[in-house]
Amino acid sequence: MDPLAGLLDGPRARGAFLLRMVMEPPWSVRIEDRAPLCVMTMARGEAWVVPERGAARRLVPGDVAVARGPDPYTVAGDPATAPQAWILPGEVCRTAAGEDLAERMALGVRTWGNSEQGSATMLIGTYRMDGEIGRRLLDALPPLLVLGREACDSPLLPWLGEEIVKDEAGQTAVLDRLLDLLLISVLRSWFARPEAGAPAWYRALGDPVVGRALRLLQNNPGHPWTVALLAERTGVSRAALARRFTELVGEPPMAYLTGWRLDLAADLLREPEATLGAVARRVGYGSPFALSAAFKRVRGVSPREHRSAASAG
Repeated sequence: MDPLAGLLDGPRARGAFLLRMVMEPPWSVRIEDRAPLCVMTMARGEAWVVPERGAARRLVPGDVAVARGPDPYTVAGDPATAPQAWILPGEVCRTAAGEDLAERMALGVRTWGNSEQGSATMLIGTYRMDGEIGRRLLDALPPLLVLGREACDSPLLPWLGEEIVKDEAGQTAVLDRLLDLLLISVLRSWFARPEAGAPAWYRALGDPVVGRALRLLQNNPGHPWTVALLAERTGVSRAALARRFTELVGEPPMAYLTGWRLDLAADLLREPEATLGAVARRVGYGSPFALSAAFKRVRGVSPREHRSAASAG
């Protein structure tokens, strides 16, 4: 499992919220839905994305923006325009006075806005789930990143525009996968940029020794790994592997493995049918008690408390 696959095994699109927004100026929408991740691209016209902190960014056709939650942000035809609609958790859309706008501004299949012939059309895909594996990568993203068309010229954009307004069998699954593919494409382009500040473990994947060790740990976290076994699999000595791994990743191999296992366990525990014993076996702990002890030591809460908090969230 590479980091981008890991990201999508956390907040993976499962019935994601996808929308075609059509607007005519003046318009402004305040996003306060606390979603972990939102992908936006302009199909026509222009818009501005105004984060809670930092500079407003202008989007034109072909540009893609990724907003990392849960901080709020504003999308508008002009950054000076005051919000006219608020998007709240649960896909609730209201005016400042509390009037429901979901039906009033509905324009058709997954289409919403203030004018059917509006000059600005934006495609929006929102991941509504949060996950711990993806948190490693999400934490490395800025609150708002924008890639211009030249950096993200992809056939996925027009394809998404065609599919988002269809109402056919299996359409939700089609849109989920398109959103995942678009996000992967954007993140690949973003982390290839020097200014992206990719996390150390992500950059270390390019190292012939440490990259192989990372993939071994990520692909099979339940295996009884040791530094000696990793060194054997990567063709170097234990001392050389431990030194280079720590230098490039920022922590020793077994410390990284513990964090990876507990991140995976935290994500698996969100599934109601997953038993603690099954999760423990999958992530490499010999018993539910061993997993519980490690989980409590590192995260400060028990698996049961974590699951209850995740369900309440």
